[in-house]
Amino acid sequence: MFKKFVKEENLSGVSQVKSSVARKIRNTILEQYPNLQDKMDEIIPKNQPLFVAKCTDHINLIVINKQILFFNEREGPYYPALRLLHKYPNIMAHVQVDRGAIKFVMQGANIMCPGLTSPGGMLPEDLKPDTIVAVHAEGKQHALAVGITKLTAKEMKEQNKGIGIDNIHYLNDGLWRLTLD
Repeated sequence: MFKKFVKEENLSGVSQVKSSVARKIRNTILEQYPNLQDKMDEIIPKNQPLFVAKCTDHINLIVINKQILFFNEREGPYYPALRLLHKYPNIMAHVQVDRGAIKFVMQGANIMCPGLTSPGGMLPEDLKPDTIVAVHAEGKQHALAVGITKLTAKEMKEQNKGIGIDNIHYLNDGLWRLTLD
């Protein structure tokens, strides 16, 4: 999604939203990430102006204090930006890839089932398709990507081939490098 994302070409405008729209965004994010309940006033303060940056391909970035917090495509689900995920790591489900998958994920590749089911990988048993997950690497503290599952954990273990998670946002992609001044 952000592999070749460049501010000058892809960002069309940033505008402050009305308080009612900000409230709706805030409530939608809370519904999607219930673990944020006690941290929401810290992440998206009610008295702080909320901005939406419009990008090509119908991508919206949720911005506060020039920091990108979340993004979504059209009216789809909100994905946390990796910088936010590094500050609040427990807001969503985690998966872990083995060491061999790190360089491929960092280049924008989707996460393959063998990287999740090998001895260095880790999958929660209750994982369902279309779940937004934080992708961690074996031996590393912070998430290296945000993705969306294509299969259940059981199907990933049984098939053990093909794409298990679509890579949406990863370290050092266009969104990671984007600065809003």
